[in-house]
Amino acid sequence: MTLPKRPRILLSIGPGTLPSQGADRMDFTGYNVRLSGKPPLTGREMAAALPEIDAIAEIVFDDGGPRPQATHDEIRKLSQFLDTEARRDDIDGIVWVQGTNTLEETAFFLNLTVRSAKPLVVVGAQRPFTALSTDAHLNLVNAVRVAACPDAAGMGVLTVTNSEIIAARDVTKTSTYQVQTFQGRDLGVLGYADPDRVVIYHAPRRRHTTQSEFDIQAIEALPMVEVIYPHTGANPKLAQAAVDLGAAGLVIAGIGAGAMGVLTETAKALVAQGTIIARSARVGEGRVLAYGNNHEEGTIATDNLNPQKAAMLLALGLTQTRDPVELQRIFDEY
Repeated sequence: MTLPKRPRILLSIGPGTLPSQGADRMDFTGYNVRLSGKPPLTGREMAAALPEIDAIAEIVFDDGGPRPQATHDEIRKLSQFLDTEARRDDIDGIVWVQGTNTLEETAFFLNLTVRSAKPLVVVGAQRPFTALSTDAHLNLVNAVRVAACPDAAGMGVLTVTNSEIIAARDVTKTSTYQVQTFQGRDLGVLGYADPDRVVIYHAPRRRHTTQSEFDIQAIEALPMVEVIYPHTGANPKLAQAAVDLGAAGLVIAGIGAGAMGVLTETAKALVAQGTIIARSARVGEGRVLAYGNNHEEGTIATDNLNPQKAAMLLALGLTQTRDPVELQRIFDEY
């Protein structure tokens, strides 16, 4: 009897909680090597500790990590690497492991720049690999399951945590320590990595991966984009200061439905000078409209992208154009 061929899944790792080791099983917060004295586990060590993975897929280990993604240059290089790896004929899918704090930005950026229909799953954990009742083990196993699932092909970049599959565009972190932290607040989950099988119910409709106009291999640098957060008592001069420090564009994490509040007059003056300003919202759900009393002429409405994701898309958009009309088209399509 010939056994079915296992999918070949690339496992690549960045800094973060999932592969970390605490001082003991009750160490939930002091698990970096400086505090615990124990280095993060490698992909090979984690796979050896989770033999269930071997029954799901043949893991191809990226021994070049950990690969950082905290800066524009780092995330650009990461995307170039994964885009190249996805083109390999001997790779069927990819699992990228990183810290949860900025997981949503990375997932969305990869969704915009890795031009492959192969499943690409981004996963992290709230508790280190060694902790009592850690989510790291099942999250990693489920990420491999989804990356090996034919139904995940062509779905864009997916996140898999707490047994839930969420589109990269929709996912956001909502809790500091709890394992149910990742949610698709506006649009929910795409499916589940349940005990019996992986089930996916619907697909993202915005442009991603193979439909993307952004060629990461041709992008040599990303322009600086800063997020400015208006609040009661905010200093409107911070927007001008960001531009003076080199920001090519600003995302305003607007109040309510994307109003710029005390930043309005400063923002209008900056737009008149040619600064690109995109309006998002700090509230966490709902769309920001290019229409109505919250909109200012010449600014870009970011739809329902949160400020940090809007900043990623704006940085990519600015590699193509500085035309506000064309940038609005990009936000409408992605």
